[in-house]
Amino acid sequence: MSAEPLLEVRGLEVRFDTPDGEVVAVDGVDATLARGECLGLVGESGSGKSQFALALTGLLAPNGRTAGRVRLDGEELLGRDEPAWRAIRGRRIGFVFQDPMTALAPHLTVGTQVTETIRAHADLGRAAARERALEWLGRVRIPEPASRLDQYPHELSGGLRQRVMIAIALAAGPSLLIADEPTTALDVTVQRQVLDLFGELRRELGTALLLITHDLGVVAGLCDRVLVMYAGRVVEEAPTDRLFRAPRHPYAAGLLAAMPRLDDALGRPMALIPGTPPDLRRREPGCAFRPRCAYAIDACGRGPELRTDAEGRVACHRPGVAAP
Repeated sequence: MSAEPLLEVRGLEVRFDTPDGEVVAVDGVDATLARGECLGLVGESGSGKSQFALALTGLLAPNGRTAGRVRLDGEELLGRDEPAWRAIRGRRIGFVFQDPMTALAPHLTVGTQVTETIRAHADLGRAAARERALEWLGRVRIPEPASRLDQYPHELSGGLRQRVMIAIALAAGPSLLIADEPTTALDVTVQRQVLDLFGELRRELGTALLLITHDLGVVAGLCDRVLVMYAGRVVEEAPTDRLFRAPRHPYAAGLLAAMPRLDDALGRPMALIPGTPPDLRRREPGCAFRPRCAYAIDACGRGPELRTDAEGRVACHRPGVAAP
């Protein structure tokens, strides 16, 4: 991998103006992603994962605004106008959105939707774009790709629709692929096929992958590193094997403990993280996880800052206290 990161995010903030006040969905997040690397972004619903990804592609809702720095190949992305963003989406950053059952336009054929992306970023006629679309349907392992081009999304299974979404995201040759919950609503067999496909594409094309998911099993099988987010902030970052072996933030440890295991004793109650995520309109000083943490101490009302050491990054006054 190159020493120069493909993606560099520094101090990213995402804020929304709402009738009930300002919501800080992403609060000062730093992250890097190298070429060919897979970075997992995990956390509960509402932790800021999807808004982080949407900010990287200029797709926030109209009431959203960003601050900080986002560089792709050394070029700043934030602050661009919509025409500039359209030149980046697809060509430099591909995006696989949540729920393949609804992400495709139901009134357009598969071929139309794939070729639309190709022609937006390449000077190709209809016939040449269709040939490239056919090639990409084959590359994402869609059987009988020629016949699929003229089908509509409702004629395809959920797994095939997800493969079409991946083909659309990759057809213009982006160096970065963002996949937001790409296995949601898919059965476990199809999930495995989709994840294997991501692994193959990384090896064949050298594409960097930002994988957003709440499924830690998916992370374990695919990601090189993991960012754990809580209440819009990174609370821990580590190589995947180290995080699974010895999580240092109590929230990361709680997420791992909540995963069902094949070796669990029969009848063992499922582990839960008590309480609920905080109200992001009323952020209080100190660690946002403090009200839910069994290991909190008085110092948790101040800070803690996200610290970097040889094992990664962690924002905790008592790192490792909750490790199994």
